[in-house]
Amino acid sequence: MEYNLYFDYENKKAEKEAFENVLKEYESQEIGYYHLPESSMKFKDINFEDFSEIAIIGIGGSSLGTKAIYEMIKNKFPLKKMVFLENPDPIDLIGKFKELKNPLFFVISKSGKTIETISIFKKVIEHFKLKPKAKNLKIITDPGSPLEKFAIDWGIECFNLPKNVGGRFSVLSAVGMIPLKAAGADIVSILQGAKDFRDRFFEKNELHLLKKASFYARNYKIYPVNVLFAYATILSAFKEWFVQLFGESLGKNGKEIMPVGHIGSIDQHSFLQLLMEGMGHKTITFLQIKNFDPDFKIPNINLPYLNATDFVNDHTFAELINKECEATKEALLAKEYPVDEIIMESLNLKNIGELIMYYEILTSAIGSLLEVNTYNQPGVEIGKTILRNKF
Repeated sequence: MEYNLYFDYENKKAEKEAFENVLKEYESQEIGYYHLPESSMKFKDINFEDFSEIAIIGIGGSSLGTKAIYEMIKNKFPLKKMVFLENPDPIDLIGKFKELKNPLFFVISKSGKTIETISIFKKVIEHFKLKPKAKNLKIITDPGSPLEKFAIDWGIECFNLPKNVGGRFSVLSAVGMIPLKAAGADIVSILQGAKDFRDRFFEKNELHLLKKASFYARNYKIYPVNVLFAYATILSAFKEWFVQLFGESLGKNGKEIMPVGHIGSIDQHSFLQLLMEGMGHKTITFLQIKNFDPDFKIPNINLPYLNATDFVNDHTFAELINKECEATKEALLAKEYPVDEIIMESLNLKNIGELIMYYEILTSAIGSLLEVNTYNQPGVEIGKTILRNKF
């Protein structure tokens, strides 16, 4: 993968501080996500009975990362269909229930008491007539949680994630790796890609990350918004994962770097206008896939009255979308936005693992320089308390 920064900034003191902060987290093992590439390898040999679909009952960090990986790879690798029962939206749930013919359910909640997840789980029990010792039901939760106690009571297989791994950092744990393995994904390659990037970072071979983190953290009052412009429809769920990761980790103590996720070229026809002629004050990250597969071409057809578009005839769609990315990047650079880019040479499982680890370490580095607790979410907890008092 290729990482390029198109802004001139150097703060060696901040870069050194960021590196020392995340190194301390890594070596102390207080923050567990750094070590998931090794610890989650134990799931590679797990086998499940044959079910038609994999259904995830979970929300936020319990589903977004898994969905991000699945959406990226579902059309390239032979996988079972995955259905995500996330939101307590009755229309959405009714529609998804109809999609499930022979599902394997995973109920995922770190705390074991997520209101949306448990409410949907109750409806699944009723609708699909689940009983104790059900073979098509698995639980993923913290050790000792109420959900684990339920699993023991019902005789349901239960998997744990480390207590020192937060939900939004948990995709490389049992939360993501076990359901993806059940769907048929090669989780070893995903974990290896994450490990390779982590090792290179701590060997000081990915210094661009520290430069970017120090720029974001030291200039958050000038540039309080980071826009991720991802140039592939299959990256839609990834941008949702990014929004949670940045938003819940970095918005604290009156400080924030607001994450905004967009898909190119679709959002060039809406949000780009705001970027070009709005207030500015945003950093822009372009994420693109260099080599798409298969080689899908625009036909060399000349249509009456439509010849203004013929200059792209006989070129691939990959060329079109990537040149649109380059053109948008050049336009924003001309407006003097701080721009960086992440280029995946191709869409493969190791690159996906690397991308996840890159963003997790970047978030930790920025949070440490902002002097916020990257791993808690007190604002979210207050809302949960208010909700309980409304019933």
